[in-house]
Amino acid sequence: MKIGIPAETLAGETRVAVTPETAKKLVAQGHVVIVQSGAGVSASVTDAAYEAAGARIVDAAEAFGAEIVLKVRAPSDAEAALLKPGAVVVGMLNPFDAAGLQRLAAAGAVGFALEAAPRTTRAQSMDVLSSQANIAGYKAVMIAADQYQRFFPMLMTAAGTVKAARVVILGVGVAGLQAIATAKRLGAVIEASDVRPSVKEQIESLGGKFIEVSYDTPEEKEAAVGVGGYAKPMPASWLARQQVEVAKRVALADIVISTALIPGRAAPTLITEEMVKSMKPGSVIVDIAAGKGADVNGGLTGGNCPLSEADKTVVKHGVTIVGETNLPARVAADASALYARNVLDFLKLVLPKEGGLKIDLEDDIVAACLVTRDGQVTRK
Repeated sequence: MKIGIPAETLAGETRVAVTPETAKKLVAQGHVVIVQSGAGVSASVTDAAYEAAGARIVDAAEAFGAEIVLKVRAPSDAEAALLKPGAVVVGMLNPFDAAGLQRLAAAGAVGFALEAAPRTTRAQSMDVLSSQANIAGYKAVMIAADQYQRFFPMLMTAAGTVKAARVVILGVGVAGLQAIATAKRLGAVIEASDVRPSVKEQIESLGGKFIEVSYDTPEEKEAAVGVGGYAKPMPASWLARQQVEVAKRVALADIVISTALIPGRAAPTLITEEMVKSMKPGSVIVDIAAGKGADVNGGLTGGNCPLSEADKTVVKHGVTIVGETNLPARVAADASALYARNVLDFLKLVLPKEGGLKIDLEDDIVAACLVTRDGQVTRK
């Protein structure tokens, strides 16, 4: 089949859906791979590298006109207009974006949103959320280190001793765990909080300390278990106790990295304005959930901190707050390499070796990722 890889046009998006490594494998399987000129430049991949892998360099119209189109982000209105009816689009299509899915359905495309894959053992190799969150957790710490005007590790010098930075991680999913590991490598003292008590062992294995909050009711205990690898919304009683414990740690922290997200819902508020006011001047917050929080201040969207501003770095009450919304794009080469492997593994489910497209709705991964087909939005 003809597989097209267009360049991403969304502002700030530097990743690409196929690398020379995965292009070569697709060509070896008998597919024709066409790549828009310059598609990989921001991810440190040249057109010549794609050609060496057996791909052909084309313009945007031809790339979008392929039978299968591989994307990082959902097509825009202009891009959707270039799709052929019946084309298969695979990418991070945001299954909660009703307008985006309707746009894809109106174009007659078969859409697969990779974020919707179940978080099961079988689906691990195509789990784009995990592969990209891992990078986000790493980059969040590196950005924090750049913004923080002191050292991370403890240093003993002839001029005196420098204390290690105190880092608090809020939300210990894939991004949070990578943030703990990266901050530890830099020599910080780390504390971490999450609604799920099951992560305590993971935090401690990476050298962090778990901020414990008791679970006093069956409702609290049930919610803390989470579902599908994500935390569930917690009862107000538990959140109030957690806020008290977290506030104590935040006031002493030099750096806070917040990663808490709930699919299809606004990100929870974990760092209040009062907490920010309690922090030391020069402290840093990196809010990975920036732009996904509840509406605050007349329609502005924060994140885990209501003072966060999407895609901006601001200083509030003497604290630097980083609101980058696409951290993986800041590590484009490796982010693209991991994402491209996720895409390749998903394609194995819909492009069997005997050739031709096969949409097997008995396959739980295929069924979960299918969001548009036959002009309809299939996502419930």
